[in-house]
Amino acid sequence: MEFTITFIKILMWGLYLMAPIMIMMSLIIVTLGLIVGRIESWTKFDSLYWAFITALTIGYGDIKPLKKRSRVISIILGTFGIMLTGMLVAITVEASSSTFKMHTSPEQIHTIKQSLD
Repeated sequence: MEFTITFIKILMWGLYLMAPIMIMMSLIIVTLGLIVGRIESWTKFDSLYWAFITALTIGYGDIKPLKKRSRVISIILGTFGIMLTGMLVAITVEASSSTFKMHTSPEQIHTIKQSLD
């Protein structure tokens, strides 16, 4: 349980530090989605739904841009989505690695062995 709590603390700290960049990228995704929605005459909900499905590389295909301008913007939107997802993965991997190192240091292992005996 201590390992999980340490992981969550490190993960939250990483998300806190990266929040300004991640918020900016999310706003770019929202803005681009609304622009494409206006070009394609979609509702705001459909525009935002499409933007995040595209940005997160899920791509169900139920809504898709048909105009050339929209398709060009969708490539840019997808690039920002990949970067945003990459940051989330990097923060999670770093939190996992740091937690693992902290809980497998020689001093920590010695303490765990003593508590098991």
